[in-house]
Amino acid sequence: MKKYLAEIIGTFALVFCGTGAIIINQESNGVITHVGGAITFGLIVSAMIYSLGDISGAHLNPAVTIAFWVSGSFPLSNIVPYILSQAGGAFLASFVLKFLFPLNDTLGATLPAGSAMQSFVLELILTFILMLVILQVANGSKEQGMFAGLAIGGVVLLEAMFAGPVSGASMNPVRSLSPAIVSGHTEHLWVYIAAPVAGAILAVGCWVILKKEEKKTNL
Repeated sequence: MKKYLAEIIGTFALVFCGTGAIIINQESNGVITHVGGAITFGLIVSAMIYSLGDISGAHLNPAVTIAFWVSGSFPLSNIVPYILSQAGGAFLASFVLKFLFPLNDTLGATLPAGSAMQSFVLELILTFILMLVILQVANGSKEQGMFAGLAIGGVVLLEAMFAGPVSGASMNPVRSLSPAIVSGHTEHLWVYIAAPVAGAILAVGCWVILKKEEKKTNL
């Protein structure tokens, strides 16, 4: 239960701070700025990894949980409880933000600036890169090393910085699902559910190949 509670708290913090920054930026006529929003996402991910990584691994993302299972470093029996916990934390955050900012239209939902396919491809590649970094610095339910949070949070910041204006740089199904459902903006939601999962699984396949090549090189 400690792991599930950690995932609820961590994902709540991610969605509350991340989408909260987007909402407050809109409400304050751009005081936070796009750069500030990207930094917020990166910092909250790093903070949750350092504070909760030893308990649950601080996945905070169903795509990451599924990818860890595909890689063989996460038990099948924990997938559904982890995803339910992540969704619970995300929806709780969106409902709190709805209470605080009832007139905000999108509540930080991710919506394509261009075509849906453009955002799908972008989200797939972004999640592929993010998951590849995660696989290199983490192992299943335990974050490894003092620089894991810095590396993962840095990638989130980087990708949110350059891709946010186009696709929203979600890389996380529940981060997009909860504000979309609560705000009623569910158009193109499939992009932000399918693309991160596909990108994360592709990263596992690439990681396995790289690991095999590394072993051959070391022989």
